[in-house]
Order: sequence, then C-alpha cells, then structure tokens
Amino acid sequence: MRFTVTGEWDQNRLLQVVVVLYCFFVILLWATNWMLYFDSMDLTTASVVDHYLGNEAEFRAPRTFRGMVELAHFHLFAMGMLMMVLTHLALFIPVRTEWKIALIVVPYFSALASEGAGWLVRWGGAGFAWTKIAGILLLQGSLALLVAIALWSVFAGRQAENYSEGGEDWD
Repeated sequence: MRFTVTGEWDQNRLLQVVVVLYCFFVILLWATNWMLYFDSMDLTTASVVDHYLGNEAEFRAPRTFRGMVELAHFHLFAMGMLMMVLTHLALFIPVRTEWKIALIVVPYFSALASEGAGWLVRWGGAGFAWTKIAGILLLQGSLALLVAIALWSVFAGRQAENYSEGGEDWD
C-alpha cells in the first residue's frame, strides 16, 4: 500500500502485476455476471418479474426466501470485498475529489441496488423490476470503468501525486 500512497507506484513492478492480474479476474467476473444475468433474464421488466415471481406458463416457480437468503449471503460478502478493492484503487488516481467520491459511491450503490432489486420484486411487487435492470447496468458499467481506470493508471504510470502529503490531485 505504501507504493500507491507515496507515489512510488512506478518503482514497484510486482504491485503493478498484482493490479493487472486482479483486473483480469474482475474482467472474467464481469463477463460471467452478464452470462448469468442473461441466462435467467433480459433487459425487460417482464423477464425480471418472471424470474423472481415465477411464470406458470413456463412452469417457473417463484424464488424462495431460503434461496434468496443463501444467494444474498454469498453475494453481499463477495461484492463488498470486490467493491472495497476496486474503489480503493480509485483513491490513487489523478482526478478531482468529486470524481473519486462518485467512483466510490456509485459502484457500492449499484451493487446494493442490483442485489436488493430481487427482494423488492419478490416481496414488493412487479413494479420494482426496473430496479434490477438499472442496478445491473449501473453495476456492470461502474465495474468496467473502475477496471479501465486501474489499468490505465498502471500502464500510463498516472497516480495522484503527493497523496499522503495532502497535495492537490491532478485536474
């Protein structure tokens, strides 16, 4: 961590390799997120409603409380860890503080929206189906942006200078 805070990022190639390999895994996660989503739903509210509330014509049962709790149990931990690492990397890029706040808050919010949307649809009603679509689009977009910024930072050698000294970030 010292290397990202003190600006010695360029001097530690192994740290850069770790970040690049981590981003590779996140890219694979990103791709499988899409695969899993589109295996069950599409970007229509009707497909989201069918997924969570069931569809008698297709013999699809509604999602059970137990099944949703088991999925949430794993997802909340995994998404929290993913967001912590990715948004932490955003702290060390040369952009204004306002952008850093957005790069941190939006991914967390979108992950919560994507995870919570199923609960809203299942027990709040079909009218919440749009939250799943918005949540997955925002989540996937923010993950892609964070990975792109992390990779750009490694390959362009651009980190926030004087971060630990309270210096100004690049505009």
